[in-house]
Amino acid sequence: MSLALDPAAQDLLFREARTANTFTDEPVTDEQVQAIYDLVKYGPTAFNQTPLRITLVRSPEARERLVAHMAEGNQAKTKAAPLVAILSADNEFHEELPALLPHFPQAKDMFFAERPVREQSALLNAALQAAYFIVGVRAAGLAAGPMTGMDFAGLQKEFLDDDHTPLMVVNIGKPGDDAWFPRSPRLAYDEVVTTV
Repeated sequence: MSLALDPAAQDLLFREARTANTFTDEPVTDEQVQAIYDLVKYGPTAFNQTPLRITLVRSPEARERLVAHMAEGNQAKTKAAPLVAILSADNEFHEELPALLPHFPQAKDMFFAERPVREQSALLNAALQAAYFIVGVRAAGLAAGPMTGMDFAGLQKEFLDDDHTPLMVVNIGKPGDDAWFPRSPRLAYDEVVTTV
């Protein structure tokens, strides 16, 4: 059975796409990032919540501050990428629920009044949105280099606040020379899918 998405798009988004480790110096524009967001904002989340926050690191001074919090193996590529985004979860996302879920505005207080519940939901749903964002970067003809090798507490203190939990840093741009490591294996269908 074939997929509705044509094979070239399947390759672009999944089969041929990998984490990029080098980039050209071609800039990534605000218009490109807006087009990516305007596409991926429609990905499903629980209660239509939108906890993902994207901090674009553009200035040289901010880039140096960010690089200082990256693991040693991630510093050079983070310094050289045309654009870097810090993806975080907004733990106060529930404040927007009445507008995002107008047919059920009471969800804000009914389900998310307690901070630990919000943090758990924000983490899961922002991670879903982060995955959509990475696929959106690929759909824009760019490459993504998502990383979690960093000092999370230091990055949070430097760029965020106590209401935002860092998820990952994503380098973004056109892939450069030797951008890809060889494709790593994946589990087969029968190793993952069970029918009951």
